[in-house]
Amino acid sequence: MEYNNLPDISTNFFKKKGLFGGAAAAIGLLIIANGAFYTVDEGHVGIIKRFGEATEQVNPGLHTKVPIVDSVEMLEIRTRKNVEKLRAATHEQMPVTAEVSINWTVIRAEAFDLFKSYGGLTQFENRILDPKLRSATKDALARYKAEELIQNRSQVIARIEELLLEEMKDYPVKLDSAQIENLELPQKYIQSIETKQTEKNLAAAEKHRLERQKLEAQREVNTALAQRDAAKAKADGQAYAIKVEAQAEAEAIKLKGLAEAEAILKKAEAIKNNATLVDYMRAQQWNGQMPTTMMGEGQSVLWNMNKKN
Repeated sequence: MEYNNLPDISTNFFKKKGLFGGAAAAIGLLIIANGAFYTVDEGHVGIIKRFGEATEQVNPGLHTKVPIVDSVEMLEIRTRKNVEKLRAATHEQMPVTAEVSINWTVIRAEAFDLFKSYGGLTQFENRILDPKLRSATKDALARYKAEELIQNRSQVIARIEELLLEEMKDYPVKLDSAQIENLELPQKYIQSIETKQTEKNLAAAEKHRLERQKLEAQREVNTALAQRDAAKAKADGQAYAIKVEAQAEAEAIKLKGLAEAEAILKKAEAIKNNATLVDYMRAQQWNGQMPTTMMGEGQSVLWNMNKKN
């Protein structure tokens, strides 16, 4: 009985094994099919590698590849920031510690060349960008004195950018801007700078005070001159008014004298030409009294015209 049942058991076993194999194959096919699709996020490009060799570059979106054979490397093309801290020396050989940064971007159209040449962004930064940033910074700092580094930081930054742009012009990246994040000078020098600046501030304050005193003194002088000019103008005006008044009075007297002289001349002329005018003048000057005496015929006779006599 046991031997007779063996074919049935083996048949069921192989049937079940076939089902499991089919399911496994289906799952494998699903995994392979799923591996044929991939997406590239915005701000990146995809570098397709076939058996480890970079073959092409694809833009953001949904793409397909050959499963197992192809792999995809994501390369960021957004702006990145690299920061370097280094030791350098100023123009007068004073030690300085600087922390600088640079913003940079991979040029989209040349991202594939960068990947093929350097294997990715990290390798490019370590092998190319960071060393050149340190070199440009040291060169720029060595061109300025310590005091100039503090006062003219923007010029130093511009010099770093100029040197770095020249060094990086043949690479597939775009440099945006450099910054000096921090600048550390010896503490003794910082103290001397602060003392010097304090003295400058005090000198400037004293100069301002002296200039203010000078302005106040000049203001007083200007006020005195203005008062003097006003008094002089007033005196000149009064003198002129007196002069004009005297001239007017003299002119009036002159005119009056001329008028009186002319009247006298006219009267004399009238008297000369008309004897009746003499009688008229006498009549004007008569006081209304009759004469009390008169001469007689003889020169020795004097008649008294008094009524009582």
